[in-house]
Amino acid sequence: MTDDSKQNYLKGGGYRFLVLFFNCMLTFGSYYCFDMPSVLQDEFQGVGNCTQNSTGLENDTCVKCDDCLGMSAADYNLLYAIYAWTNAAVVIGAGFLIDKLGNRVGVFLFSFLCVVGSSLFAVGSMLKGTSAMLPVMLLGRLLFGSGNGSLTIVQNRITAYWFRDKELAMAFGITLAFSRLGSVLNFFLTQSFSETYGLSWTLWAGTMLCVLGFISALIVSFLDMYGVRQLGDEQNLKAESKKLKVTDIKYFSLSYWLLALAIMFFYNGVFPFVADARQFIHVKYKFDKKTSSYLAGAVYDVSMVVSPFLGGLIDIIGRRGILAIMCASLSIPVFGILAFTSVYPLVATLWLGLTYSFAAASLWPSIPLVVSPATVGTAMGLTTSIQMIGIGISNLVVGQILGKTLDLEPEETLLRWKYVMIFLLANSLACVVTTVFLNINDNRRGGILNLSRKQKAIKAAQLAADPAEEKEPDERDPLIPNQRRPNIN
Repeated sequence: MTDDSKQNYLKGGGYRFLVLFFNCMLTFGSYYCFDMPSVLQDEFQGVGNCTQNSTGLENDTCVKCDDCLGMSAADYNLLYAIYAWTNAAVVIGAGFLIDKLGNRVGVFLFSFLCVVGSSLFAVGSMLKGTSAMLPVMLLGRLLFGSGNGSLTIVQNRITAYWFRDKELAMAFGITLAFSRLGSVLNFFLTQSFSETYGLSWTLWAGTMLCVLGFISALIVSFLDMYGVRQLGDEQNLKAESKKLKVTDIKYFSLSYWLLALAIMFFYNGVFPFVADARQFIHVKYKFDKKTSSYLAGAVYDVSMVVSPFLGGLIDIIGRRGILAIMCASLSIPVFGILAFTSVYPLVATLWLGLTYSFAAASLWPSIPLVVSPATVGTAMGLTTSIQMIGIGISNLVVGQILGKTLDLEPEETLLRWKYVMIFLLANSLACVVTTVFLNINDNRRGGILNLSRKQKAIKAAQLAADPAEEKEPDERDPLIPNQRRPNIN
């Protein structure tokens, strides 16, 4: 195969979609592992906890339970808290590290951390009844959180490189769908697996899925390295990385910061809701816990199915900024329905799943459009950190609103759940306001977020016809700088 034919093959759809497949597999196993404690909550802290993790003594007041870990509610929630705050602290540095050292170092390091973290978590479960159990499991979640959040950043960076100016939103949608597939399969399979093989073997099975992600990391690293070299971009990327400095964050445009805030406010409504949706539906609508879980999980079910198709549609029509306003606005009635009506909750969870899918397919793929290729990892890391900080604060607020609902009258409990829905609605309102300002700013700067595929082609033809407008790109330039944006009506 000649050099020209190799480049034509690499630029064609086959190779980049091969990269995309193994790139998607990076986080399939880690997303499966992340939500395993929520499915196995009874085994971690529920009925039949017969060991005390602080003293190692058996509790004589409960029925013998071989697989129970004896965690308190505070210990159980700490497993999630340490993951969120670790993500918020690590991903900024991880994003800069990826931009500085490249995709291949990042994908190997962070997938390896996922394997080590999930392994320690499984080992900790085998130490039940000892004082070492909780520290080992927390250390595992800390390492797992350091790897998984950062792995998503390098995954997005690889996607942004191979699908820039092509099927970018669709590619982001497919990666989201694969991640959510891991979450959904965990929801449907983990409980049955645990009942058959026990808790420890279930956690080790999750570790094996992380090993599958590590193998995918090795493959995608090779594909990315080979493709970049054949396209002749390796030296350019290395040169840009050498010039990159942490202080380049100050060059991020207002559009980027508004995007980051919009993502934070939108996810402040979705993730805290999903975390507590099962209990809310159980309390308000009187469904059993299994049915409540299925209804709450519909948010991710919808996202898994429709995200790739929405991504493909957005690649064609553009209008990312307008869609961001729409999905934020249409999320408001969801929390209104849940707070003030008795409409069947599946209506609200399916509705929220659709708006969440539109938000993920329009907001995240917009980041590579407003920052330079050399800073995509840093931008993604900073956005993830802002998002995690917001989610962490929202979870704390929700916890304070609910308080100890077991000690309250049913009417007071429902009133507090109504206040929670109003708080989540307020985050959606804040997202609407932010996305309105985002569109105003983007329109003043050329409207890049709302360009369709046809309009991008027209712009590219105009640049090709007038090369005098081109300038040597700088590492701080966005993908389509202001001075190269003609007005397109």
